[in-house]
Amino acid sequence: MAADAGGGGGVVKHILLARFKEEVTPERLDQLIRGYAGLVSLVPSMKAFHWGTDVSIENMHQGFTHVFESTFESTEGIKEYIEHPAHVEFANEFLPALEKTLIIDYKPTSGNNS
Repeated sequence: MAADAGGGGGVVKHILLARFKEEVTPERLDQLIRGYAGLVSLVPSMKAFHWGTDVSIENMHQGFTHVFESTFESTEGIKEYIEHPAHVEFANEFLPALEKTLIIDYKPTSGNNS
């Protein structure tokens, strides 16, 4: 499995890029984002959550408008998150609101590794 390429231990970032369907209202979007952020208090393996909207001037976003970043202590933590009933319930609400998505899990490294 690609996510396990560097072993299971160590901090792992779970990045979700999203483009929401046009019919998703600002109120519904706010509700979905609050629900996503609320997973931190419901899923023990999820240590942090941040989100934002595209502000790039390069116009290379390929239609993605939002980014969601979750932090886990290990790839095992992501597996626990994916299987957690609170995540499953949330995903059943969140995913149908998306026009498209891209999800990547990675282990951060500093830029000066040799």
